[in-house]
Formats: sequence, C-alpha cells, structure tokens
Amino acid sequence: MLRHTLKVDKKSPQEGTVNRRGAKCIACGENVPFEYIRGEGKNGRMGEQMTAVVIEGKRGRIYIAPDEIHIEASNAMNHYWLPSFSLPQNPRNFNTPIYGIDTFDKLFTPRQLMALTTFSDLVLDVKECISSNMGDSQGKNENDPLDRDQYINAIMTYLALAVDKGADYWSSICSWNTGRDTIRNTFARQAIPMVWDFAEVNPFSDSTGNFLRAIDWVAGVIELSSCAVPGEVVQRDATASVNGLVRPLISTDPPYYDNIGYADLSDFFYVWLRRSLSNIYPDLFGTMLVPKAQELVATPYRFGGSKQKAQQFFENGLYQAFERMRAVQHPDYPLTVYYAFKQTEDDSTENSNLINNEDNMQSLIASTGWETMLAGLIHSGFTITGTWPVRTERTGRTISISANALASSIVLVCRPRPIDAPSARRRQFINELRNELEDALKKMKHDGIAPVDLAQASIGPGMKVYSQYSQVLEPDGSPLSVRAALQLINRELDSILVDQEGEYDMETRWAVAWFEEYTMEAGTFGRAETLSKAKNASLQTLVEAGVLESRAGKVRLLKRDEVASIWNPESAVHRKVTTWAVMQRLIHALDKQGTPGAGAILADLPEYGEKARDLAYRLYNICERKGWSGAGLYYNMLVSSWPDIEVQARIIARSPRQDTLSFDD
Repeated sequence: MLRHTLKVDKKSPQEGTVNRRGAKCIACGENVPFEYIRGEGKNGRMGEQMTAVVIEGKRGRIYIAPDEIHIEASNAMNHYWLPSFSLPQNPRNFNTPIYGIDTFDKLFTPRQLMALTTFSDLVLDVKECISSNMGDSQGKNENDPLDRDQYINAIMTYLALAVDKGADYWSSICSWNTGRDTIRNTFARQAIPMVWDFAEVNPFSDSTGNFLRAIDWVAGVIELSSCAVPGEVVQRDATASVNGLVRPLISTDPPYYDNIGYADLSDFFYVWLRRSLSNIYPDLFGTMLVPKAQELVATPYRFGGSKQKAQQFFENGLYQAFERMRAVQHPDYPLTVYYAFKQTEDDSTENSNLINNEDNMQSLIASTGWETMLAGLIHSGFTITGTWPVRTERTGRTISISANALASSIVLVCRPRPIDAPSARRRQFINELRNELEDALKKMKHDGIAPVDLAQASIGPGMKVYSQYSQVLEPDGSPLSVRAALQLINRELDSILVDQEGEYDMETRWAVAWFEEYTMEAGTFGRAETLSKAKNASLQTLVEAGVLESRAGKVRLLKRDEVASIWNPESAVHRKVTTWAVMQRLIHALDKQGTPGAGAILADLPEYGEKARDLAYRLYNICERKGWSGAGLYYNMLVSSWPDIEVQARIIARSPRQDTLSFDD
C-alpha cells in the first residue's frame, strides 16, 4: 500500500499522471494504457486512496498528510440505503461506467452517502417538527396566505432542494480548484466525467460546499422572488395538446439536438429528491428515475446505437412541438425562441450537391443543432421577424475558462408565415442576404457583440430572409434546404469580413494575409515578398512599423510582447502607425494592465479604435475557421472588453495632461 507525504517545493509541480493517452505508474514510471485501467475498474479492482487533508490555518489553507484516523473515518460509515440504479451507457455525458463506476451510489464515498441519506431523512422529520411547533393552528387566516399543509410542504421542498445543492458538492466527481484552494462542484459542466483526484468537503465546515451555504442559496432565491402573481408549473409533453390554455403567449428554449442529455443527468438529483418528496408530489415522483422516452434529444444509445433513428425522432418531435405552438399561439403576440448552440461541421465541395458553380465555395459551414431547430420552426409555418443576442451565460463558468464559449443566446421572434408567401430563387436570396447581413453586422459590432457570438448572431438575420418565403429554389427547381441556407449565411459573413479589409492600411492587409497562412510562425522571405507585391506593401515599412521581423531569409510577425517593447508611435523610427500594431498593442495592454492600460492607448490613438476593433473580429473569424481557438481567445477578449476600454479612454482624454518638451531636434 502506498503512503503519501507532503512537501513544500518552490519549483513548478510535475505534470499529472493521467493524460489523453493513458496513465503513468507512480511507483515504477511505466505507462499504463486506458484499456488496462478500464478492465481493472470493471472487474472491481480499482479503488481510491486519501492523499492529503486540507485544514484551515491562520493565513489560509494548510495541507497535511492523512493519518490512520483520517483514513478510518472516511470508510467507517453505515448507510442503509443506496441509490444503486444503473448509470446510462451514454459516453457523451457519462464517462464513469467504462471504468466500472456504473451505478449512482458508486459516485459517492461511504461518508458522502451517509451525509446525503441522513440529510434526506431529516427533511422527512421536518414535517413532524413544524406540525408540533404550529400547535393547533388550522387552515388559512388573513395573515397566512398558505394553509398548514401547504406551508409544511413548501419548507420540506426548499430543504430538499438544499440537500440536492449539497449533493452537487458531495460526490467523488468533485475536483480541487488549485487556483482558489477550494472544491469544484460535480456539474462544472453538463456531464459526469471521470475524475482521478477528487476532493471531499465537510458539510459542517465553513468552506465552499457546506450545507448552510446550500440553505443560503435556496433562501436567497426565495427572498428575491416576487410573490405578487402566483405561478403554476406543469410537466407536460410539448408535442401534445396544450390543455386548459387559451391563446397563450409562448416563450421557449428548445433542446439542443444531442448536446446535453438533461433527463439522464437529472437522475443524479432526482434520486435524492424522490427520497424526501415522493409523498408530497406522488405524480411528479411516480417513477424510480426520471422519465426519458419522450425527451426530445438525439441520443443514439436510446435507439440501439442508430444515429439516423435518433435524428429522425428528434426532428419529428421538434416539428410537432412547433406545430402545436403555432396552432394555439395568441395571434397578437409573437413566439420567442431562445437558442445557444455552438457546433459546426464542414461540408466539402466533393460531398455536397448543394454547391453551385457560381458560388465557387471550397468549404461550407453548417450546424446540425441550428439546422434541425430551424427546420422544425420554419416547416411548421413560422417566419422569423426579428432576432437579437441576449447575454445569458455566466462568465467564469468552467466551460468558458480558456475556451471560446458562447456568451449569448439568440432570441428569435417568430410569427406565422402568411399562407400566400411568395417563393424566391437562390440568387435573389443571396442578394437579399448580403444586404441584410451588412446592416445587421454594423449594428452588432456597434453594440459590442463578441466575436465568439458573431457567427451565431448572424444566423438570425440570415434566416429572417430565408423564412419569409414559402420556399427558396435552387437553379434546378429543387428547394434550397435549411442546411444550405446556413452554409450560405456563414459564407456571406466571411465575405463581408474579408471585404472590410479594404478599409485597413496596406501593411495591415499584408499582416492579415500572412497571419491567415502562417499565424505567428516564420515563412520564407520569397513568399513574403510575393505577398507584399500583391498587397502593395513594403516589407521594409512593415519592419520599421514594428509589424514583422526579417532575418536570414525568414520572415515572421512580431509577437505582442515584442510589439509592446518597441512601441513608440511618436518615434522617428516608427514613422508608420498601422492598425495591426495598434490592435496587438491594445490586446497586450489589456492582458497585462487591464482596461485602464488599453484605454490609455485608445485615448492616444482614437482614430484607430474602430478599425482595431473590426480587425479583431476579422482575426477571430480566421482563428475560428482554422481551429486556432487559443489564438482566437485574445481577439474575442478585446472586443468583449471594448465598451469598458472606451470608458477608460474617455476618462483619460478628459484628464489634464502636462505637456513635455522634446530636445531631439
């Protein structure tokens, strides 16, 4: 048996023992393939060992090696109920079953199970406790809007939700956030991954994940919730008749194809809620696990592994749901659809019969999630009359850290399409699409839509043009599909962004073309010279302007820190100020000094501001298309911070400055 000791070392810690290829034995250093690890796990030969205990110190957290008492305390727990239901064999959202962790109870340590069963049982005991404290009080009175049973049921429900909140922090899927010295919850994203080094939190501590903090979360929601208008929540099949509702106003957030299996994931919380609340809500908790058969999600494992059957089920269900909404929707109000789904696939020219020679397209981009949702919406008789991105995603969530995650949802405003709506030809659609996108793009940039959201936000105005027609026809008379329309929208967006390069100086246009081919890597001088002639730019001027380095027959773009180190637009050496250098300097200042640093540069060079921001959009678009997500992060960051940078620039511009004398002349 291995024993762990702790030591303080100022050197950088070694890399972990698990990567995408497998693991490394900490005893002998040999590589261990995942196939072997999974086999051991499925055969019940994989356990866990405690490596450290975190305690509170006077100046922060202290890490100590565990002793026998700690280890014994973690295992010596008696629990009499186990949620031993099988986990779904769905590797997209559940990674643990392939390692033998294939039932819900195996997601928890013994003392975590003890804590959850104890707290769940205490929720049941609350009923008797409240009843005895209420005495002989019966029914409603003028000061009590709820009767006795409703009051008790409400308290029990809130407490059960707090236990569920605790479960999110009390599982063996919780990892340790080394940057903040705190625990990270189970659902840092919408999946149950395999976690190799997990953390346990004491529910009675003052640390993140304690039970009282879960109570505070629930209480905070109650305090902020308005009770002026009573609401009613009903669980109902969206494809069925909307019984009891006359001309409703409908706002919906439809499912995202195969992206998230909510029903499967909900079982993690359902098993504990059912234990506490099944007697209060027998209809809601009538099944042992969450009902899944009617969930609109394209999950192949529910259809014997068939992707085709899963897709057909999803498309048919979505069409029926939108058709029902159109039939009952109030005629005076639009249907609003919230959607946020970032998924793209390439359709090459060789494999697509949707590409016309006049378009000269090498590759087209579409999204299965958007395609199926829009197809259901449009084919059921809706037309899109308005769209706008709405900031709905919390910044700093795990899925957005070091990633170009969507920050916005797109709201589609829809009304029934007129029965006599005309048809249009492909060329007419493209011309109208171009005009619509140009206007929409100007407005979205002005309002600070982040580059990561731009492609998704452009779908709305593009489909507004497409959906106003009964159909759009290809040159051969066949209908232009929703997928083909999405591809054309992405193509026109790229084209508009490329056309805007004409507003840049020649040196910046050269830098964009070089970046698209080489990023920040070196290329041959001959290739750089050829490109400079095409862009009418001088390589010598590019060197003097602090854009590139030319040495020993090789040419490369300067990195941001290099641009910053030689930056001096007033110097005699840097006679040429380029949009490229200004934008890179803005990003460097923003990264190192925050918005005040970037604002100072913008205050000095306000005439370059709008072009620098537009250039960031263009470069992010290149990075997204090329799959350079790391490089794209910085361009997205600049645009996302632009409103704050402008505020800082205005503050600096209004501040009095002391003039300086120059003795260079």
